[in-house]
Amino acid sequence: MYVPEVDDYVIWKQKHFVDEGWVYFKCPQYITIEVGTKDKVDELVSQHKKTHILVVCQAQYWEDLEYVKNRRNEDDMYKSQEHRYLDP
Repeated sequence: MYVPEVDDYVIWKQKHFVDEGWVYFKCPQYITIEVGTKDKVDELVSQHKKTHILVVCQAQYWEDLEYVKNRRNEDDMYKSQEHRYLDP
């Protein structure tokens, strides 16, 4: 069975809809899938330029995910968020 990882691009086909996007967060219970972004309209936090639109996918639905590709680079020591290093 496919186990999603952060920075995988997945398609989640369900009965009445299909979501696709990048796996943005993962924990044992669920992942979030980034299905869109939009420019922020405020400057409250200068390092965050985008608002991320996320869908939650519980672990029992991971079997419905289709892996497409990933954006990980073995030489890259950052996670999907800028300035966020990989955990040891």
